[in-house]
Amino acid sequence: MAAGLDAPVAEDTRELANYLAAAFGPTTLALIHYGSHAHGSKPGPGSAHDFFVIVDQYAEAFRSLHLTANTQVSPATATTLAFVLPPNVLRIIAPLPDGPMQAKCNVLTLRDLRRLCSPRAWDDFTQGRLFQQVQIAWSRDPESQVAVRDALICARLNTQWWGRPFLPPTFTVEEYFERLLETSFSAEIRPEGNDRVAQLVAAQRKIIVPAYEAVLDHFVATRILLRDGKIYRLASPPTPGERMAIRAYFARSKARATARWSKHIALYDDWLTYIVEKIERRTGQEIELTEREKRWPLIFLWPRAIEFVRTRPQRKTPV
Repeated sequence: MAAGLDAPVAEDTRELANYLAAAFGPTTLALIHYGSHAHGSKPGPGSAHDFFVIVDQYAEAFRSLHLTANTQVSPATATTLAFVLPPNVLRIIAPLPDGPMQAKCNVLTLRDLRRLCSPRAWDDFTQGRLFQQVQIAWSRDPESQVAVRDALICARLNTQWWGRPFLPPTFTVEEYFERLLETSFSAEIRPEGNDRVAQLVAAQRKIIVPAYEAVLDHFVATRILLRDGKIYRLASPPTPGERMAIRAYFARSKARATARWSKHIALYDDWLTYIVEKIERRTGQEIELTEREKRWPLIFLWPRAIEFVRTRPQRKTPV
C-alpha cells in the first residue's frame, strides 16, 4: 500500500526540496512531492513543482520562510490564514545553483495532514491530491518519514469511504483508481479537459496499480469487497444514508474549494499569471488579458471567470 512513497526523486527535485526544508526551518517534518512532475503527466516547461510541506508549527514555519525567502505576506497573516481552509498555498522561487526553480507549497502541520487524509477531513482538497502517486522527497528523520508515510497510506485506504457510492457494479484496480480521479476532479472547478483523467491514469499506472491492488485486497480481507480473479465488487451496496453523507461531503468540498480562491489571492505571489498559465497549459487556449483586467482583476475579471466556469471542458461525474 506504500508503493512509490519512498521512491527517489529526480536530482533537481531533491535540490529544490532541500532548499524548501531549510527555508521553512527546523520545524519542517517532511516534503511530499505530488502533481505532474511527480508522476510525469506532461508538466509544462514553466510549471511549478508541487509539494506539501509538513511542519510541527505554522508560526515558526512562516517566520523562518519570511526571513529566508523574503515572502511578501507577513508571518502573522500567514499563520492566521493557516487555520482558515487549510492548507496555505504559497509560491516560492528557489535560487538554486543551476538556475531558479519554482515551487507551489501547500503547508500543513502533521496533525492537520492526518485529519485531512482521514474520514474526518473537512473537504477533498488534500486527499484528492495525495491519494495519487506521490513521493516523500525529504524527511527530517526516520520517525518523520514513518509518520508521513502512514498518513499517506491512510489517504489511500480512505478512498473506500468517499469513493464507494460512485463505483460501478464490478471494477478492476485500474477502473477503481480512474473512478476515484473522476469523482475527486468533480469536487473542484478545474481547467482540465475530458482527457486529463486518462492521462493521469496512464502516467501513474506502473506505481499506482500495485499500490491499489494491495489496498483493494485489504478491503477483501476485511470483507468490504469481494474478489473474483482481477474483478472486484462491493460486498454490500452503499446505504441511502451513506450516499447522502458522501454527496453532502463533496458539496461542502466544492464550496470550500471555491471559497479558498480568495485565500490563494492573498497568499500566492503573482496568482493571476499562475492561473492564466495553468488554464492555457491544460486547455490549449491562449488567454490575452486587457490592461484593465491585469490592473484590477478582482473587479474586471469576473465576466471572463463566469464564462470559463460555464463552458469549462471538465468531465461530468455522479458527484
